[in-house]
Amino acid sequence: MKAGVFDSGVGGLTVVKSLRKAKLFEEIIYYGDTARVPYGTKDKSTIISYSLETLEFFKNFDIDILIIACNSVSAFAINEIRQNINIPVVGVIESGILALEDSIQDKNSNILVLGTRATINSKLYPNGLNTLGYKNIISIATPLFVPLVEENILNGNILNETMKLYFKDLKDIDAVILGCTHFPLIQDEISKFLNGAKTIHSGDAIVKYLKKEYDFKENIISNNEDTKITFFASSAPDNLKQVAKNWLNIKQ
Repeated sequence: MKAGVFDSGVGGLTVVKSLRKAKLFEEIIYYGDTARVPYGTKDKSTIISYSLETLEFFKNFDIDILIIACNSVSAFAINEIRQNINIPVVGVIESGILALEDSIQDKNSNILVLGTRATINSKLYPNGLNTLGYKNIISIATPLFVPLVEENILNGNILNETMKLYFKDLKDIDAVILGCTHFPLIQDEISKFLNGAKTIHSGDAIVKYLKKEYDFKENIISNNEDTKITFFASSAPDNLKQVAKNWLNIKQ
């Protein structure tokens, strides 16, 4: 089985890490639209246009499933993508909501949703959670986290000051949905800042979703083999490969 993974930049590597660990696929084709990151500041029509252009790239490969690792694309363009390709297309929002439901049973828990402006403005996370009965949801757009991760600033004073800016008025958060695939790269820092709040990781959520909804099995390749991963980027591919090397502990 071969999967395509699409993100606006390097953040989708967090999804690749979980897929690789679960050994769901023999091969993964990764594409980051690093020339136009972030998508979260773009309007809906632009996000759809960029997404359909990227879809043409994936049509050059014989993939069995396309995983949209970008929350902004999952919010605004996934239906258009599904209409233009004849394979399953899975986004991170529906899988993230499923993962939250599996992890947090108390419907009165204080849940924080983080994302880009596009993802937060879509209201898909709180609407989905409200439908499941969760009552206390706070949504915050945290767009500055994206360029920090793209620049590999994953801890230290700059990140701490950014978290102070966004989180200074928050209290007693029980769980955080990391509504952008860049954010798991700083999830430990976010959790620590919020006094140990549980974080819901897009990558792990995708794995759970694929196993539940599509009956994908773990460890389809042997333990002594690794998933073959090929990386593509619309700009600065060397930076993408460096982040991949650091985050995935592989050489490319």
